[in-house]
Amino acid sequence: MTYNEKCIEILKKTDDGERLSPPHLRLIEIAVNNGLSEAGEIALNKLHQNILRGYKPDWFHGIEHLTIDHEGYVYWKNLQVEHYSPAWAYSNAARVSAIELVDRCRIVEKRGDKPTTCSVIWNFENTKS
Repeated sequence: MTYNEKCIEILKKTDDGERLSPPHLRLIEIAVNNGLSEAGEIALNKLHQNILRGYKPDWFHGIEHLTIDHEGYVYWKNLQVEHYSPAWAYSNAARVSAIELVDRCRIVEKRGDKPTTCSVIWNFENTKS
């Protein structure tokens, strides 16, 4: 199977890429423009296998349970909790922010509440209940 055929299959199985994480969609773009490096070829093959198994996006900044969509909405266990500018989202500063965000989500969960943008950003209080 050629790289273009793999890309087509990946896009078909992810609603034309809508369910792909932004880095995975970027990988597809590089592949169809014949710009893959050796590492990119390995990553594309790995992504293709991931798609065949039902696709799980990579964790945002490698942080378990944290994902981001194409518009920059950040999710903790599939619950929207924050929004990052897509241009800033993959910076080191955003990684630091994401780590703090996850800490807040865990605190809110330990209190028995549902992590939301309101509970982890706007009205967050680091107090024990």
